[in-house]
Amino acid sequence: MSDEVIHGLRAVAAVLKYEPVRLRGLWVERQRCDARMQVLLDEAADHGVAIHLAKRAELDRLSGGAHHQGIVARLSIRQRIHGEEDLLELLAAACEPALLLVLDGVQDPHNLGACLRSAAAAGVHAVIAPADRAVGLNATVRKVACGAAEITPFVPVTNLARTLRGLQEQGVWLVGAAGEAESSLYAVNFTSPTAIALGAEERGLRRLTREVCDRLARIPMAGSMESLNVSVAAGIFLFEARRQREKVG
Repeated sequence: MSDEVIHGLRAVAAVLKYEPVRLRGLWVERQRCDARMQVLLDEAADHGVAIHLAKRAELDRLSGGAHHQGIVARLSIRQRIHGEEDLLELLAAACEPALLLVLDGVQDPHNLGACLRSAAAAGVHAVIAPADRAVGLNATVRKVACGAAEITPFVPVTNLARTLRGLQEQGVWLVGAAGEAESSLYAVNFTSPTAIALGAEERGLRRLTREVCDRLARIPMAGSMESLNVSVAAGIFLFEARRQREKVG
């Protein structure tokens, strides 16, 4: 199947809201006839999307065995995919000092989806990640993101350190999350153009990413835990940035 496949009620609802033209068809479990599903089916019908009733085994096959909630959709491949060359345009289009989220080597699709959801809620202008050795936008990511993958630009890059240096040349301040940092994130000024970089849970930021950061900051924790899930940490950093920006108006 050359088309992109997504599954789950929220993921399908997000595409219906933001990109209905990409929908090639919906496959729906025959026994699923609740009100929430019917709302989606009515909206899909309004957009002229073909709806196919299917057995659960067929949905399991189409979704690769994922928890599909009784609905699977086929989408046309995006003609426009964001790349490193788009970053300058995204920065210029921002109506406030740019706020970017950099994810260095996050491989768990649930974590990426949750990060995208927090990024969209915090008004992030783009999420940047390595193109290799990191998860991309797949069906699980879209489902967990609950529509954020259709809202917030996701920019995979071939050389993350080079991209970050390019952002610095454009006046973007780069703050890296590190548990051993001396400064608390609450001592950092996030009101200027800022990129917040977080690494994968197991190893944190890679050495090259850490070295290019202008400043490292930590989340102060009172308990005995040494680290947080990357999506939780991203939310804390991003909403401190949002709080500061709302305060200065």
